Amino acid sequence: MTRNRNELSSILDKGRGVLPLTPTWVPRPFNRAGKRLRLHPDDTYALGMQRGALLERWLSSITKATNKDGDEHEGMSFVNADGNPDHVILFKDFVDELGADLVGQELMNKYGTWPMYSKLFDYNEPLFHHVHHREEACARIGMKPKHEHYFYPRQFNNHFGTRPTTFFGFDPSVTKEQVRARLAMHEAADSRILELSRAFALQLGTGWFVPAGVVHAPGSLCTYEPQWNSDVFASWENVVGSGEVYDYSWLCGFLPAGKERDLDAILDAADWELNTVPNYRERFFRPPVSDQIGDGYTQDWICYGNDFVAAKELIVAPGASATIKDKAAYGCILAQGRGIFGNFICESPTLIRYGALTADEFFVSNQRATEGIDIKNTSSVEPLVILKHFAPDCGMPTIGRKKR
Repeated sequence: MTRNRNELSSILDKGRGVLPLTPTWVPRPFNRAGKRLRLHPDDTYALGMQRGALLERWLSSITKATNKDGDEHEGMSFVNADGNPDHVILFKDFVDELGADLVGQELMNKYGTWPMYSKLFDYNEPLFHHVHHREEACARIGMKPKHEHYFYPRQFNNHFGTRPTTFFGFDPSVTKEQVRARLAMHEAADSRILELSRAFALQLGTGWFVPAGVVHAPGSLCTYEPQWNSDVFASWENVVGSGEVYDYSWLCGFLPAGKERDLDAILDAADWELNTVPNYRERFFRPPVSDQIGDGYTQDWICYGNDFVAAKELIVAPGASATIKDKAAYGCILAQGRGIFGNFICESPTLIRYGALTADEFFVSNQRATEGIDIKNTSSVEPLVILKHFAPDCGMPTIGRKKR
């Protein structure tokens, strides 16, 4: 259904520059649900067993998930226009029609759209060693690279899954020929490619920047993941520790036509320099960095130090109120607590039924973010915690120092 600018502008004005969003659930036909997304356990397979479990919740998204059998809007966010689940409106319609009035002139001039989204992914088992193709490899197929940033929120990790460690790239001593030999085994035997990699134990309340082109096998913490607008990837691991087997079609994803059997083309998806840097933790580990401290609240940068995506964690103390100003439009999700967010009641849900509305996710326009939004914690005992995801126009720090 086509929406006109006046209708969409009226909805944004009614919310005084804030759009309430509905939960966007994405199934995956692999791994197992960690059951930390607060989705009702009866709805884990709400789309059917063939589609897989609902393992991800996408946030502020105009990007379609590259799933088989998904509908045309799978992965894309919707706006709760009037409290009726049957009246939701595609968030992308607001971005396309309102443009700079919603996301700001800088983003429209540079990208012509809202260029990022975030997600919560909830895998009980570790994920396969996979790569999001580097920029040059994406350009050959007319796709965008997927730069991403991980953060591990305490509120979504009541358990750690089976392996809370992540493998990044390869040990600096490993050669490209050794990796190529493992990939050549993909259809013959367990390639055991993680033997060539390096792993880091994951720490709650911290994160990592993962540039496109870095091969990685995420650990089993529930992860908040701001990322660039893309869903391009290929799996370089054929047998995951949980016992799942991934056939050759997973290895040769998103290649130019006719290159599916070309191991050099497959290797070209990765940035070899970034995969083997000796100081990987120094370059890409991200502890929190203070952004604002006020009466009854603190706000930290939790994703930063790159040219693509950023995030902050806002904590408002019990009973406190604050007017928070940011430099750019953002999407956000409540991780804990309840209160007032601008004109809206907000609350972090305990249990969500598939298809139900919530009051925990919002998108804040550029104008409203810069002018400031009034936030009140209406609990007398519990903090209000909000995770906020930004595009690169937000003034993120390039180099941070560890928060004391």
